[in-house]
Amino acid sequence: MYDYEQKHIDMLRPLHPECTVLMRSSGCFPLSGPCDIALYGKGARYTVKGGTGSGDVNSRYFVTIEDGLKNAGFNITSDAWLDAYDEILGKVKQDFLEDMKNNTKLSERVALFINIEASMPEPVYDLPMDAEGDAAVYVLMRQPGEGGDRDPGKGDFQLTDCEIRDILYLQQNYKKFMLVLNAGGAVDLSPLQSVENILLLSQLGVDTGNALADILLGRANPSGKLASTWMSYEEIPDLISFGKRDDTEYREGIYVGYRYFGTAGKKPLFSFGHGLSFTSFAVGDTEVIDDGTRITVSADIMNTGSFAGKEVFQVYVSKPEGRLDQPYQELAAFKKTKELAPGETERVTASFDLRDISSFDEKNASYILEAGDYIVRTGNSSENTVPAAVLHLGQEITVRKVRNLEGGPGFEDWKPEIRRHEKLPDGIPVINISADCAVTETVKYGQKPAEEKTVSQMSLEELAMLSVGNFGKLGTLAFMIGAASLHVSGAAGESCGRIEGIEPLIMADGPAGLRLFRQFFRDKKGVHRVGYDSIMAMMSEYMPRIIVWLVSVVSPKPKKGQKIEDQYATAIPVGSAIAHSFNPDVAETCGDIVGEEMTRFGVHLWLAPALNIHRSILCGRNFEYYSEDPLLSGVMASAVTKGVQKHKGCGVTLKHFCANNQEYNRFRSNSCVSERALREIYLRGFERCIKESFPAAVMNSYNLLNGIHTSEREDLNTGVLRDEFGFDGLIMTDWTVMMKRMSDKDSVHRLLLPDMSAKAGSNVIMPGSKKDYKAVLKALRKGTLSRERAEANVSWLIKTIRKLTGGVS
Repeated sequence: MYDYEQKHIDMLRPLHPECTVLMRSSGCFPLSGPCDIALYGKGARYTVKGGTGSGDVNSRYFVTIEDGLKNAGFNITSDAWLDAYDEILGKVKQDFLEDMKNNTKLSERVALFINIEASMPEPVYDLPMDAEGDAAVYVLMRQPGEGGDRDPGKGDFQLTDCEIRDILYLQQNYKKFMLVLNAGGAVDLSPLQSVENILLLSQLGVDTGNALADILLGRANPSGKLASTWMSYEEIPDLISFGKRDDTEYREGIYVGYRYFGTAGKKPLFSFGHGLSFTSFAVGDTEVIDDGTRITVSADIMNTGSFAGKEVFQVYVSKPEGRLDQPYQELAAFKKTKELAPGETERVTASFDLRDISSFDEKNASYILEAGDYIVRTGNSSENTVPAAVLHLGQEITVRKVRNLEGGPGFEDWKPEIRRHEKLPDGIPVINISADCAVTETVKYGQKPAEEKTVSQMSLEELAMLSVGNFGKLGTLAFMIGAASLHVSGAAGESCGRIEGIEPLIMADGPAGLRLFRQFFRDKKGVHRVGYDSIMAMMSEYMPRIIVWLVSVVSPKPKKGQKIEDQYATAIPVGSAIAHSFNPDVAETCGDIVGEEMTRFGVHLWLAPALNIHRSILCGRNFEYYSEDPLLSGVMASAVTKGVQKHKGCGVTLKHFCANNQEYNRFRSNSCVSERALREIYLRGFERCIKESFPAAVMNSYNLLNGIHTSEREDLNTGVLRDEFGFDGLIMTDWTVMMKRMSDKDSVHRLLLPDMSAKAGSNVIMPGSKKDYKAVLKALRKGTLSRERAEANVSWLIKTIRKLTGGVS
């Protein structure tokens, strides 16, 4: 192992407890020391460090939960059960693979994309649970991934009958029992109401198993909070339309997650912001002061328990209802304490600008603060808040005037019939806010784009070439699995390197670390993966559905004397786990690790962070995304960005812009979203990150937005990103190669077009292909794509190359 690998593991280990959520606690944990422990569940041996697809990371090794407990000195007494489960699981896998072979028709569709949508059934078994021990742990594992959404049935979102039976048995028969969730997304835990200790371990990357051992032994105290609402299947709101093949209607509008549950007065299984600790905390002496529109909330947080720990101080605001309906409350600020010893108190401060929680008035295309009372609430979850002050605004403030986007959803958003109200406590402070404290901003559109003198001298062929990624002779496989780079083995792709004097930008996937091949060799033609294992490592070893397709791949072999080189990357916690920390310092450290490895391996752009909203708990990529809340999402993405970009020559790529909230039919799916919901929920996190941390690039999403592909929307690319948000980096498409072979032929929506994307201000079509080049060149020659637009696109590319590599002569 190289020094950097151990260094990064050591940096992550103290952060892991902050990314875990203690959902229930009876007080019988932590344990006093290593002991005999009965370990059950699929996740004990088949622990997962992250999701599948572009979010996978090839680390040198990975610590499972079984290994982590053994490393800590535990004696596992349930080997017989684990071994018997192995045999049953092996048979299920074998039968599943055989079914995939029989059902796959390569002549009709690419086998990879048939198999990646399939889901191996969970085993049905009845094994004796007769191991003895001082404590018991059951590890429930779920591994969603790119390309498919969650199955709402048993074995994915819901528990199997076998899992319910075994978990309840352990609860009844062990005084000390912990249910551990090795999952990147929500699971319906409603059948487990009697289970007293539940830990959301999540997927923490390379050291997941050791992290659990630290928590069980009290060497670390979990201090995470849920970044999204957890609900039962029956509690999923009926108004949430999800997984539709063509048009998915976002009829819930702004009422996503806790905004809906709080407004409707409904109690979910576990609320947004919920998270317990091995210790307890008390809040006292809360103070709210204003400085214009800047509101500062301070409070004393005291550790009243017996263990050291951290707490998250959460600030919410209830906005007045005028002509716009409003949710019961929304998160406005948060602050995590330092680690407090028993009896220790810290004065924490969280602040926000009222303009950042402004509402969008579609009629006037303006962000506004309506006149009335804004109630500031404090608490430790969205379900547990109390009023701290009233901010009275005597007249309406127009914060910013913009333009409405093209088109609309074709329906009216859901609105609550009755607003939830409560009586405010006597003596609550009232602070008068002057309407003169804010100046209205009017966005100027059509601002001058980046200009590079060299582009005016380029031929149409050169402009077209630079407008697409650096397609080469790596073959279909490399492009389809996102490994199209010619210079860094396993990197997702690169910008054009065919024009003399202009170096390519090397791009590697994310967001749980760099996704590269583990080993490679070099020759005169470039870099090449080593062996079949390197391809397998790009996917999860626990997703056998794609093996059928991969076995047909022939890997190149190094010749005698050619050096085989390593490039092991560090798997960091998945995005949802980072958000659980409610701590920007944790997120920035994770970004710092990635940035250092980018420098080591020669990567310029990391295709992360991903900050789409957890609109539905059934989205297959929620593990990559941060939260259902745009503030928490934006703060975490901004911190990760700062961590990466503190390293010279390293940049991030915010994705997927925007309203990308399902995987099913993702190339043709049309997200139908109102202007208000788009701006208050789905764009707000991107805006915060862009304005706070200046990311180097943004990636468009595959989906359509109100009938038009996002990459083909000039109102998004130049109007919102450039003119409204002030973004001055590179805009690229998502990886679009081979889509005609992998998409439903009878969908009502067409696939995106490279020339139309370039015309709308998508600067680079990635990963690039000869067809993309020909389409852009043809449009330039016909005049349907103006030379002015092409020059602007290439200028943004060259500006980014200068910033990250200096490689423009």
